[in-house]
Amino acid sequence: MLKLYHGKTSVCSVKARLALAEKGQSFESQLLTLRGDQFDPEYMKLNPNAVVPTLIHDGKVIIESTVIMHYADDTFGGPSLMPADPLARAKVHMTTKLMDEYVHNSCTVLSFATANRSHLTRLSPQELEAELAKAPSRARSDAKRQVVQHGLDAPLVVEAVHHFEKLLDLIEGGVKDGPYIAGAAYSLADAAATPYVWRLHQLKLARMWDRRPGVAAWYDRIRQRPSFATAVAQWMTQADIDRYANFEPNPWPKVSEILRAA
Repeated sequence: MLKLYHGKTSVCSVKARLALAEKGQSFESQLLTLRGDQFDPEYMKLNPNAVVPTLIHDGKVIIESTVIMHYADDTFGGPSLMPADPLARAKVHMTTKLMDEYVHNSCTVLSFATANRSHLTRLSPQELEAELAKAPSRARSDAKRQVVQHGLDAPLVVEAVHHFEKLLDLIEGGVKDGPYIAGAAYSLADAAATPYVWRLHQLKLARMWDRRPGVAAWYDRIRQRPSFATAVAQWMTQADIDRYANFEPNPWPKVSEILRAA
């Protein structure tokens, strides 16, 4: 039995769903709204970090999206998502390391400075602090507080943009040797990078790869794979589409200013 606790538009949930889709694995879906239910004591018994995804396979609990991706690849049949060549494998590990150590937190910053900001700005200062106090990670709460207060003018936004630049440069360089980040075959590197490039697209920041034709071609290639529809598109509701389409202000002028100043 395979059960996945996940969020519809959660980037880490997308990573796990992509790996499972590429391995041809269906799962029992346990959707969280991520509007506080991730802090439910029963859920935190499974995942003390109060984040998604959490995978349960035959009663065994696996947390952390990168670990879940590797677990899926190691456990289930279908095409391997890790290349055999040691250098290509190193590219996969470098990609997942960049996501986990730098890009994921940067994604939180940009998301909460833009599309996710309006919900929190409607809270009173006391309600906001109560919401932030629920999170086990004080650093993530501090980051959210800063971007809720200052939006795209928050100092953290500059660093976040530059970390995303590293991701786009990694993809641009990687696809010079093949259609995918680690070479000729789709790998966990592609699964790890996809939700973050997708999130930039949702946040109206696709112009960040205007001068990176390799990224543009890679992203088009990724969206044509059946796994993208299974793991990403089919989970988007109209409300999700509207949230990303209608938020204001458009972040591109500010982000382009940051890029020009670099």
